[in-house]
Amino acid sequence: MHKLSLLIFRRMWTFRLIAVSALLLLAACGGGATSDPADVVLRFMDAKAKAHADTIRSLICSEMESAWEQQAASFGSVEARLEGASCSRGGESDVVACAGSIVAVYGTETTSFPLTSYRVVQEDGEWKWCGEAP
Repeated sequence: MHKLSLLIFRRMWTFRLIAVSALLLLAACGGGATSDPADVVLRFMDAKAKAHADTIRSLICSEMESAWEQQAASFGSVEARLEGASCSRGGESDVVACAGSIVAVYGTETTSFPLTSYRVVQEDGEWKWCGEAP
């Protein structure tokens, strides 16, 4: 009976050790935002070019939520794509600067819309696109 109690005791401590280790690992990974603001802006602009409403809605900030349908419809009736797009955030700023453009084809005419700088905000631990930067 003594060996059985010792075995149960060891298993309980092993389980507790594993559980505590897993919690510590999750806590260490959970700090800060879970997305890259420059990547969020690129994904938003790509979704805008492709008229992917669900993606736009998931990446837009609450302040701009009323404009998500307008953003989704911007290039909905044309063939559009990102070209030469890259974005970067300067330090801890809430502005992401982008280069490249959205190229839209209207019938036989091609028009290029240059990307600019965009504001990002953190909401619920996630970065969100929040309009053009002033």
